[in-house]
Formats: sequence, C-alpha cells, structure tokens
Amino acid sequence: EVQLVESGGGLVQAGGSLRLSCAASGFTFDDYAIGWFRQAPGKEREGISCISKRYGRTYYADSVKGRFTISSDNAKNTVSLQMNSLKPEDTAVYYCAAGLVCGRGYNYWGQGTEVTVSS
Repeated sequence: EVQLVESGGGLVQAGGSLRLSCAASGFTFDDYAIGWFRQAPGKEREGISCISKRYGRTYYADSVKGRFTISSDNAKNTVSLQMNSLKPEDTAVYYCAAGLVCGRGYNYWGQGTEVTVSS
C-alpha cells in the first residue's frame, strides 16, 4: 500500500521555525520526486518546493525561496521541509506528494499537516 504521511505541523509565532517530514512507503522512493504543497483557507493549492532525487535538483516557489529548505533522507524514505522565518501568510495545510518529475502530475498524496503562524 502506498503511503505518504506528513508530520511536524503545529502552531508557531511569526519568525519561528518548523520542520515538516514526509514519510513514504509502498513505492520505490528513489524513482520519485517529492513535492510539497500548501493550501490556505479559501485559496488554491500552491506548489512550494520539490526535490528530484534522480537528478539531484531542488525547486522552490518565490514565496518560500530563501526561507524553506527541502532535503531527502533516502535511507529513511523521508523528505523534510525546514521552514524558517515563518510568516502569518504561511498558515496552511501542507501536503507532500510523489511524482516522477517535479512540476508534472503527482501520483500519490499525503493527508496533510496543519501549520498555523500567529502574528
């Protein structure tokens, strides 16, 4: 069974940090890119970062560039998203997803973890 399980969300003050994790199972982790997305209340889902393990590349949306860092622990089948200098506008449900190529269709999705940044 394919599973993507996010963890690490919570409540943090503006300027603080959180580290999200995405634990993957049920598919060949090394063959897939892992993306992070978020959806704030009343807004469309936004792709914010992706890591392509096959090509050794990372991607960031302008809204998080310089503040968020994506990394992969292939031994643990886990992708993390380190989020620093958080802003109230980062408040959203954060999802990870697996696809063959960053920026293309994603085959598998997690259930999400909620992040709330208070001002």
